[in-house]
Amino acid sequence: MLLAHPAVLRELVARYESLCTASREPALAPDLKRRLDDVAYTLCVTTGTRHLDQALAAARARLAATASAATATMASATAAATAAVSTAAVSTAT
Repeated sequence: MLLAHPAVLRELVARYESLCTASREPALAPDLKRRLDDVAYTLCVTTGTRHLDQALAAARARLAATASAATATMASATAAATAAVSTAAVSTAT
């Protein structure tokens, strides 16, 4: 199964949340319901789900997993850079 890029998921979730907030306003824009339905449908398609609550859960889980992987990658890169600097310092000192 193809997976949507995290940036796409992040934007879709943000747009959905923004439209939900706007839909609580007393004066609704005429096209707000359609835009809300469109983003809900797109979330379902991009996450391979059939229900909005499942789509939001899947999108948020993927975003959390992506953030965890990015943090682990950054920690690994930092450790490698620190080791390289330490090795260079030892080499210079001897």
